[in-house]
Amino acid sequence: MSISAADVKALRDRTGSGMMDCRSALAEANGDMEAAVEVLRKKGQKVSEKRADREANQGIVVTKISDDKKSAIIMSLNCETDFVARNEEFIGFANGFASVAFAAITDSIETINGLNYNGLPISKHLEDLVGKIGEKIEIARVAYLEGSGEIVAYNHPGNLLGVLVQFDGELNSVDTGRDVAMQIAAMNPIGVKRADVPAETLEKELEIAKELLINEGKSPELAEKAAQGKLRRFYEDRVLLEQKFVKDNSVTIDKYLKNSGAPTVTTFRRVQLGA
Repeated sequence: MSISAADVKALRDRTGSGMMDCRSALAEANGDMEAAVEVLRKKGQKVSEKRADREANQGIVVTKISDDKKSAIIMSLNCETDFVARNEEFIGFANGFASVAFAAITDSIETINGLNYNGLPISKHLEDLVGKIGEKIEIARVAYLEGSGEIVAYNHPGNLLGVLVQFDGELNSVDTGRDVAMQIAAMNPIGVKRADVPAETLEKELEIAKELLINEGKSPELAEKAAQGKLRRFYEDRVLLEQKFVKDNSVTIDKYLKNSGAPTVTTFRRVQLGA
């Protein structure tokens, strides 16, 4: 059957797919617009499956926070190239998906993929994007925070990294919250306090330290004691409240918060593309 240029344009405007793909889909669907949309979606699913083993380390990290600053979400929508990540449509979808997930109060990627966005499940939008763009595209990481204390959201320039940090009360300064969020972005702590560090991580650090000391000629007994000292250094490097403040190395984050009259940090989430 004859496929009109107007129908091809209408399908292209609706789906964003290429002209030849739209013409082929309409021909396969015998001119039925809805069926042609399904043909293109199925093509997107096929592309998605072919690219399932590809690395998608580019993309964008977005955050959403409530007006009262008591709940927030952070999400990364990943793709294969930074060219796609800078695309306005891609950025729009990332923000739209995050808004829907935030409204649904969920950080389950499986649940989010089933949520409705502009009349379609998010999973279908992802399939369509894959078919249109030709790259692996996926929601890679999501975290949701909610509580009685104030939450600060921070997006590093370029939107390759984002942070949510929650305090155990109200902040008296926007700068204080931003400083702590930027500290987390820059220094990548494991947890807020020592108790947050997984036991297996501590065991591994101790074992490495002892082995290095024994290789340097220390006896196992001395190595055991000296390793504890190295562990203290580990805490200073990787535990947020014990880290030196990047803007003033004379104080720790804990001391900075106390000097500022600010509440302490209860938890945080850090999402970085490719990490």
